[in-house]
This record gives sequence, C-alpha cells and structure tokens, in this order.
Amino acid sequence: MNRTELIAKVAERAEMSKNDAAKCINAVLGVIADNLTKGDKELALPDFGRFSVKQVPERKGINPRTKEEITIEAHEKIVFKPSDNMDLYTRKHC
Repeated sequence: MNRTELIAKVAERAEMSKNDAAKCINAVLGVIADNLTKGDKELALPDFGRFSVKQVPERKGINPRTKEEITIEAHEKIVFKPSDNMDLYTRKHC
C-alpha cells in the first residue's frame, strides 16, 4: 500500500474527503516523527505496537566495492515492535 491508497482507505473508513484524510494522516505522522526525533523517543499504541529509538553501537564492516574494512559510526534507528494483540485489533476494526 502506498500513501495515496492509505489516504483513500482512511477517507472511506472515516467517511471523510480524501483531502481531510490526507491532512489527518500528515498530522499523525508528523506528531509521531516529532516525538521520535525530538520528544521522548517512544510511542506506544495499545493493541497496535510500539515505536522507539534504538542506539546502534559503532561496529566494523566491509566496503562492498573495495573489500576494505570500515568503521560504521554509532547511530540511532527507529524500530517498531508489533503488539501481540495486533491480530485482534485488525479483526475488531475491519
């Protein structure tokens, strides 16, 4: 599913225009992104899952072109852990 299809499905399910659905989706995704990058770096949605920021330590790797050993810097990445109840959520709301 791409963004256009998501907007259409949300508009249909919420019985709203695609324009209003796009505004809602943009607002929700913006709040999630802001919280993960500037806020407490965690977002829990019951019966759906948890987004969080994970610290990835520095590590050694191999440059695939030159086969030289390189150092991959420590960084953060966003991870998602689905809820054990996600299956229940999708059955309840579809």
